[in-house]
Amino acid sequence: MGLGDVLASVVVVSGAMLVIASLTIIGVNRLVETARDVRRRLRAAAPGLGLLVAVLLVNKIARDYGPEVSWLIGWNVTGAILGIEGVFVAVVQSFATPTLTAYFSFVYVYGYVFLLVFPLVAYLALERAEALQRTAVAYCLNYAIGLVCYTLFISYGPRNVMPELVDPLLYSTYPSSQLLTSQVNTNTNVFPSLHTSLSVTVALLAWETRDRYPRWVPVAAVLAASVVVSTMYLGIHWGTDVVAGIGLAVVSVRLSGPVLDRLMALVERRAVTGGARDAAGRARARDPEWRTARSDGNVETDGDRIDGIDGDDGDLIDEDDEDDGGANTPPVRSR
Repeated sequence: MGLGDVLASVVVVSGAMLVIASLTIIGVNRLVETARDVRRRLRAAAPGLGLLVAVLLVNKIARDYGPEVSWLIGWNVTGAILGIEGVFVAVVQSFATPTLTAYFSFVYVYGYVFLLVFPLVAYLALERAEALQRTAVAYCLNYAIGLVCYTLFISYGPRNVMPELVDPLLYSTYPSSQLLTSQVNTNTNVFPSLHTSLSVTVALLAWETRDRYPRWVPVAAVLAASVVVSTMYLGIHWGTDVVAGIGLAVVSVRLSGPVLDRLMALVERRAVTGGARDAAGRARARDPEWRTARSDGNVETDGDRIDGIDGDDGDLIDEDDEDDGGANTPPVRSR
């Protein structure tokens, strides 16, 4: 089985889970309303979703060079982690059974993809875009902080450090899955566990939106907990990675609101400034005297200022106010 076959199986299985969850948790009526209004909702959520796309692109590029930078920095924390927890992961694996291995392998690959994608669909189906944008921003923070940690720290997983005690259960049971995981991770990128941080992030956001999707809360909680355990059960992550991942999730969710507020303020400020400039430009263009002066080359063009607009902050200025110090008409401030 090649990488294409593995990707196809992930799309099919996770897609089937997504369809079932959408019908039972979101509901047919809400899905129909979303389909009719999807363009407006996507435009409303564009700032957060756009930021997520940008962060994912940067993350993909940076990961190609991250390992080299990590070795240049040389902060190998593998020994410190081993000293903290010893054989804890081996103890977790001592409870392994074929059934548990099959379940945790399924959750680690298919359940994890579903867990990250479903909130984007569910929150798109809400009238307001805030939940969708907060989710996107929280994902961004997880990936951004995780990338910094992966670049700064070298950390090998327990299956690499203690092969005599810890089995790579995911790869020994489903060898083809390594074709997929090798595309997004290297052996030195285990601290913190992004599988853990992103899964816990989804569970925390599910709790915050429990009044709108009460059925989603137990599903998200069970799946998130299963993903967290699977990272250790399968021998991929240390318990320390998991604890750090949980902490990263809490920080990302807490910061997602303030970061989103700043992002929206920036977008609105640019929109108001740009709208004011466009309005003044259209007003001038309708003025016959201005058009004549422009055709004669007598209009001063300044990249930082258009007549009628203060180039510093986009305030509209009444020309009569320039003569009398603005005593008659106060400037209209951008909102």
